[in-house]
Amino acid sequence: MNQPIELSLEQQFSLKSFETQVERMSREQAQHFLVKLYEQMMMRETMYKHFLKHQWGIETAPQFE
Repeated sequence: MNQPIELSLEQQFSLKSFETQVERMSREQAQHFLVKLYEQMMMRETMYKHFLKHQWGIETAPQFE
């Protein structure tokens, strides 16, 4: 398990394509894009946590007041 994780050829191609798109962006477009990307990363993390809790059966019950 000490082997470094590498991207597949398809992922490498996709990354190069993405790099080309980013190079063509204006500063404002790039800043907006980064904020949206960060938001999506946080959403993915939240979804992973939810799915893992559900899969492991450790979800907390909703609190009713």
